[in-house]
Order: sequence, then structure tokens, then C-alpha cells
Amino acid sequence: MKSRAAFQGELGAFSQVAARRLAGDGFVPVPMPTFEEVFVSVVNGKCHCAVIPIENTLHGSVHENYDHLLKYQLAIRGEAFVRIVHNLIAPPGVTFRKIQRVYSHPVALNQCRKFFEENPQIERTSFYDTAGSVKMVMENKLADAAAIASAEAAQIYSAKILRKSIEDDRENFTRFFLLEKPKPGKPNYPKFNAGTKYKTTVAFTTRNIPGALFRSLSAFALRDINLTKIESRPLRGKPWEYLFYLDFIGHVEDPVCRNALNHLAELADMLRVPGCYPAAE
Repeated sequence: MKSRAAFQGELGAFSQVAARRLAGDGFVPVPMPTFEEVFVSVVNGKCHCAVIPIENTLHGSVHENYDHLLKYQLAIRGEAFVRIVHNLIAPPGVTFRKIQRVYSHPVALNQCRKFFEENPQIERTSFYDTAGSVKMVMENKLADAAAIASAEAAQIYSAKILRKSIEDDRENFTRFFLLEKPKPGKPNYPKFNAGTKYKTTVAFTTRNIPGALFRSLSAFALRDINLTKIESRPLRGKPWEYLFYLDFIGHVEDPVCRNALNHLAELADMLRVPGCYPAAE
């Protein structure tokens, strides 16, 4: 039986593009309606791994998935940066002049504002998913509508690309994580190789006292460890207190990084390492 890779959205979503890059062609893509169902499918063993977006260069972090990382405690095995290219897609035979409505996810519509400013006759219509909007337009054989989605979605649903790359900003990338269920008694990270660039994700809490976060970050600054990301999330059950996520360049088995984590453990109330993985370029 082939391994199954879960992702949120329909076939052809950008998450499926990331899944192929992270999990390989040998995996069967398994679309899920929600992010939480993606996580649950790996926890209960229905899928072998999951691919989820964690942040976008234009819209920032996917906060829901940061919360799910802590709740379900899946291990981060890899990351990938996917260039987001939005295409105007319609059923075969539908010309651009016939288009009166365009469907897509609200974020995708917002990332194509210049296109709609240049074509005020076209109405923007929100839909739950980019690839799902292509599927809907094709299934309903809409003669006056189109969708905005990936080129892969057009191929999967046998649709036609009318306009390529209509996004406003060409520097639009989404960072994705490959997640797996940790194996009991085995390390939650790959073996350290000095020739490989690694990234480590850490989650921790501190006491709500002056200088607590400063001292926590100093564990890395004093050792010249490069932090590439810091994210705060509300700590459930403790109003106005926060959980912090950090990404830093390095491997947990590197002596310098290991000392930094030991230093942080002395300062933090809670410390977890969701993943250590090869850094994406």
C-alpha cells in the first residue's frame, strides 16, 4: 500500500504541490476539508504524513496551524518554499470576454487586486478553496465564470488557463511543513550531518516577569545562533500570557545549539522541540 499524504483543500491546491516536493511522487495525496482534520488523520494513523502551510511572505503566519502543532504534537520532518502563481482558469470554450465572475479563496482574490482593478466588469466571488473553485466551475459547466488557482488545478480538472501569473506580487511564497507522527523511543530529528544546513523549531513559555523573554533569547544571541522566526500565540487558560515559537539555524545535536537549548530549558516553564529538519533554500 502506498503511503498517504494529507493536506487541506482539493486536489490541485498549492498544498498538494508542496506535498509532492516534500513527500515525493510515491505518496497518494489525500485532500481534507480542514487543517484540524489533516492533523487528526496523521494522529489516528489514517495518513502517514501531512503537509501544511505555516506562513506566507505577504499574509504572515497561519496561526491555526501553530496552535495545532502544540495540540497534536506531530514532528516536523521538512520544510519547503512554494512560489504562489495565480492563474485565471475557465472551462474549455469559455473566452476571456465571456467572464463575468471569478471564484477563488479570499486570500487569492486579494492577491490579484490589480487584475480586478484593470477588469472592473468582473465580479470577485469568495470560495472555500482555490483548486475547489476550479472543480466547481468545471462541474457546473459555467459559461460566464472562471477561477483563480494553480496550473496544477487546471491540469487535474481539464480546464483552460486564460491568463497566467495574475498575482500582484511575484515575491509571493508560502512555507510548508512536512509532518509525521513521532515514533516512540526514536529521535525526533535526522542524524546530524556537518555538511547539511538544518533548521530547528522550538516552542516555549516563560514566567510573566520583567526581562523573561530577553533572557530566553539571550541563550541564542550569546552563542551567535541565527533566529529566523519568532511567533507568539495566546496561552490557552492563562489570559494575557503567551507561548513563543522560535526557528533557528542549527541542529539539536550540534554542541552549540544543544547548550543553547539547555540554557533555555533552565529559564522556560515549558520547552518543546516540534522539529529539527533540513532547511529549505
